[in-house]
Amino acid sequence: MITILLGFMVGFLVLALPMFLGMMIGPLAVMDIYYPNFSLTNIASTFVTGVNSFVLLAVPMFIYAADIMSAGQSARRLLNFVQSFVGHFRGGLGITVAGTCTIFGAISGSTQATLVAIGKTVLPQMKELNYTTSHAIGLTMSTANIALLIPPSIAMIMYAVLTGVSVAEMFIAGVGPGLMLFLIFSIYEFLVAKKKGIIQIEKVSWADRWKATKEALIPLGFPVLILGGIYTGAFSPTEAAAVSVLYAFIVEKFVYKSITWKDLVRLALGTGSVTGTIFILLSAGAAFSWVITYAGIPQRLIAATLGTDPSAMSVLLIVTVFFIVCCCFVDSIPVILILTPIFFPVAVNAGVDPIHLGMIVTLQAAVGAITPPFGCNIFTAAAIFDENFKTVISGIVPYLLMYIAVSASMVLFPQAALWFRDLVYVF
Repeated sequence: MITILLGFMVGFLVLALPMFLGMMIGPLAVMDIYYPNFSLTNIASTFVTGVNSFVLLAVPMFIYAADIMSAGQSARRLLNFVQSFVGHFRGGLGITVAGTCTIFGAISGSTQATLVAIGKTVLPQMKELNYTTSHAIGLTMSTANIALLIPPSIAMIMYAVLTGVSVAEMFIAGVGPGLMLFLIFSIYEFLVAKKKGIIQIEKVSWADRWKATKEALIPLGFPVLILGGIYTGAFSPTEAAAVSVLYAFIVEKFVYKSITWKDLVRLALGTGSVTGTIFILLSAGAAFSWVITYAGIPQRLIAATLGTDPSAMSVLLIVTVFFIVCCCFVDSIPVILILTPIFFPVAVNAGVDPIHLGMIVTLQAAVGAITPPFGCNIFTAAAIFDENFKTVISGIVPYLLMYIAVSASMVLFPQAALWFRDLVYVF
């Protein structure tokens, strides 16, 4: 059975065919071959139930809000704000990029949107200050990936829908690892700046800082509104997504006047296209999960890799390896859809906190997205910056090592993943 499933998945990947077809046809072939008396029409309902969730309404709205903010002035204002305070430090522009990507990730929830909005804005300036192209791209790719961990993360919503855990709790927990990565990246940029001959930016006056702060106040209000509203109970995560669209619309259309009505229509069409792709994958993933569960494949896979009574540590280590390797070849959403239903029950039975597992899953999705040979953000960066594959990946190694270090700390010490959630829920 597993051979047939993997054969279809790899075959469709090699032939550059849509991934959802492999996710649909493989399980159907397994049922037809091994369970010929089973009516395949029973599987059809799973395609509908896979997207029949109120929480999923948040996906298109967060994507649309991110597209509006990316097309407007928010990214530039945030960049100026962060740079006015830390730009004069050694490695200040690198720290600025890390900080801005982290903040913008909390606005967009999308690594690609963050990469486009921040990377294209700051790359020319980084080159002027003696940053090599590979260093600049490696930094931007890596910090843009923090968007997977900082709410509103689409990957977190996918995980929550599949497992039934609280989206709000996932969002709150994700802040901790996101801030850890930002701090580690900033320290690295500070330490290597002198060695690489990075030119420091002149310190700006407090008057300029105040001006930059005033210009950035409205974009900075976005994550405060979302997290504050969810934490205080003012609205649910799905309602927060609707609020985010309204906020982005008012800010960019009427306050900054940076987008037109035609832009809004164009962005809405793009959001519809992306949402359609995600929902098709969700439908296929639901059918895939149902079929492999019915066929007992997860139990066989777990028994082969972990034995009959795995410990929490061994489960987390296997989850880490599986997700990193798979995300090196396939976009994170299909990987989350396929692997989460396999490992989640085993992890919970082994005593792993479901939110802790969610943090591990989303972090490995981030690592895989920038890992050669086929990490999806590698090709996104190559297209955005118009650079070849070698240039893009040559600067990624130190950041991958930092990601792996954080992954290891989260596996070995659960509080490294859950400290912010536990801190918030104490009060």
